[in-house]
Amino acid sequence: MGARYTSNTDAARRALHKGAVRGLTLAAEHVLGASRALVPLEEGTLERSGHTDVDAADLTAAVSYDTPYAVRQHEELTWRHADGRQAKYLETPLVAEAGAVRSILAAELRRVLR
Repeated sequence: MGARYTSNTDAARRALHKGAVRGLTLAAEHVLGASRALVPLEEGTLERSGHTDVDAADLTAAVSYDTPYAVRQHEELTWRHADGRQAKYLETPLVAEAGAVRSILAAELRRVLR
């Protein structure tokens, strides 16, 4: 009697990679949404400039705002903002939502492993 073992690790790697990219995309969008609730708001230009970017090759994700004053608004702790809006509008939700980000990534990886 013999045993036969067939492995399809390439397909599993491709599926995991696809799940990781989807998880990073969803996680970055989640952080962006939480950040948009805190971003300083006057005319909405800064809020609308927020976007995400996922590098599938490196499995990294970025959330950023693209206005000439985005960094200064983020870092200037002495500026006054409307109620509910604040400096550190990206850093705060990134830290606060770390558990949710992990859960989103884990869920997508579990989904592809079924």
